[in-house]
Amino acid sequence: MAPPATAIVFVHGLWLTGVESTLLRRRLATELQCSTHYFHYRSITAKPADILLQLREFLRALPERTVHLVGHSLGGVVVLRLLETSPDLRPGRAVLLGAPLCGSKAAQGLARWPIGAAMLGRAIEAEVLNHAPRSWDGRRDLGIIAGDNSVGLGKLVATLDEPNDGAICVAETQLPGVTDHIIVKTSHTGMLFSHEVVRQTASFLSSGKFAR
Repeated sequence: MAPPATAIVFVHGLWLTGVESTLLRRRLATELQCSTHYFHYRSITAKPADILLQLREFLRALPERTVHLVGHSLGGVVVLRLLETSPDLRPGRAVLLGAPLCGSKAAQGLARWPIGAAMLGRAIEAEVLNHAPRSWDGRRDLGIIAGDNSVGLGKLVATLDEPNDGAICVAETQLPGVTDHIIVKTSHTGMLFSHEVVRQTASFLSSGKFAR
């Protein structure tokens, strides 16, 4: 049997593996009648350039003609960097879930302690703590989902005194030039299990806009 013409590739966040996306991917596969995959990388020790190289190779090996990307947290930053540096990717849209595109107060708070800096690793240091200002050039449809249910460990290491998902502030997910941005009532980890996140992600991947 021929594989589906469309695939979704999930890219996980810090300290995770991709397995945690199983329910999200199953729901998206049902909604969009497509195949799904997850890309695993060493989120603490790997260099950002090596992560991107491995992700490009992973995507090249897929049989599907259209490949959508979904990145959670640090994985969203990885997806954005891939899109910025890889003009030859197969057609597809991308959705970033709770991605710290404009820095992270929580990461800054944790990085104040040596053990915290070590826990965050190379990718967070380069792409979140020390990144240059970002914007999107519109070369493909890019949607961002932020959460505003402030339940999470981020408040233990930083003062999150604005709308946030318990780890990332809504303002930290905003990107000039992005196709669409929406706020969902969910926490940072809860995005992986939220029916509304599935509904909105499926809407954007199929139509290029969130459901309102």
